[in-house]
Amino acid sequence: MKIAVMGGDGFIGWPTSLHLSDTGHDIHILDNLSRRWIDTELGVQSLTPMDSIQERTRIWHAETGRRIHFNLIDLAKDYELLKKWLAENRPDAIVHFAEQRAAPYSMKSDRHKNYTVNNNVNATHNLLNALVELQLDAHLIHLGTMGVYGYSTVGAAIPEGYLPVGIETSSGETVSQEILYPSNPGSIYHVTKCLDQLLFHFYAKNDGLRITDLHQGIVWGTHTEQTRRHPQLVNRFDYDGDYGTVLNRFLIQAAIGYPLTVHGTGGQTRAFIHIQDSVRCIELALNNPPARGARVEIFNQMTETHRVRDLAEMIAKMSGAEIAWLPNPRKEAAENELIVKNEKFRNLGLDPITLQAGLLSEIVDVAKKFAYRVDRSRVPAVSAWTKDIAATINHDPEGRRLKSVS
Repeated sequence: MKIAVMGGDGFIGWPTSLHLSDTGHDIHILDNLSRRWIDTELGVQSLTPMDSIQERTRIWHAETGRRIHFNLIDLAKDYELLKKWLAENRPDAIVHFAEQRAAPYSMKSDRHKNYTVNNNVNATHNLLNALVELQLDAHLIHLGTMGVYGYSTVGAAIPEGYLPVGIETSSGETVSQEILYPSNPGSIYHVTKCLDQLLFHFYAKNDGLRITDLHQGIVWGTHTEQTRRHPQLVNRFDYDGDYGTVLNRFLIQAAIGYPLTVHGTGGQTRAFIHIQDSVRCIELALNNPPARGARVEIFNQMTETHRVRDLAEMIAKMSGAEIAWLPNPRKEAAENELIVKNEKFRNLGLDPITLQAGLLSEIVDVAKKFAYRVDRSRVPAVSAWTKDIAATINHDPEGRRLKSVS
């Protein structure tokens, strides 16, 4: 298949592009490279040194003989350019990663909230709009988030997208219906993913677009089979308080002798998936598209759940690191359960990678190798959901409060 990977220079987009190219697909990356500009804005860099996208694709071709094409296009701003590219290339499938992905970044300020909404929602709508205008029957796979469900405890397993409900009619009868599981976003970033859901629902119903929405958990790990093939194919590794995912952050903190930063009680239960499984799930979704005219296909793209404090205690035991208990910058419940159904990918053959000491040690080894690139002042999470919380967590921007906490 000819596949367009929107946002193919990013944390999930790059290894997905390599994986799909390795399986024989013709891959075209469309990206505005905004994630690299955000690094500059934040004054932080990937722990792993990253070459330009042009050099990365050159190395891939030299190693495998397969070409990955790169196109500098901003989906949110360059609608006509996007439509022109789609008209000329008419891909069989589109993988949509072209959204600002960090909840803390989306909550840094009013400017960051506006950017996240404008970028994410416009990118999604421009893409859907262009597909309709061009009458392009390409299967669209979108990377969403488990966060659309929220993290409240309801005492029942969260289904894959749709919830059966009984509705009482005016005559007193009860009729059955399936609705989108009620959204409960916890940040502006999560709000944009909820808005994506509604756009997908409309365009699938109104125009017959074939859409798969993947509600993904927190990704951990750094290597895939393809990124290991050459040092310059390495994936990015974020450790800062805005973009670093919680398990990866714990592992780099352990590697550099920095306390493991647990916010609040650590009782937040989150869904996780290894990066290798993430790219495998994309492939499985591509190979199992919904029929034209069908409703949006929704998968819960996660493999296990863990409490944050349990992860911290596991890493502390493995590494000897201390744990620092800090105020929670997020406005959320101190404790929550998370029970999630994920049978769809398992039924399609996914054999998930679970948390294993060997894989965790591998990430620590990567962190130690590039520890000289760490800016310790960027490790603490300082983006806050409300001004009251911000006043609490930002009382010491240098992070000195961590040093006396064990």
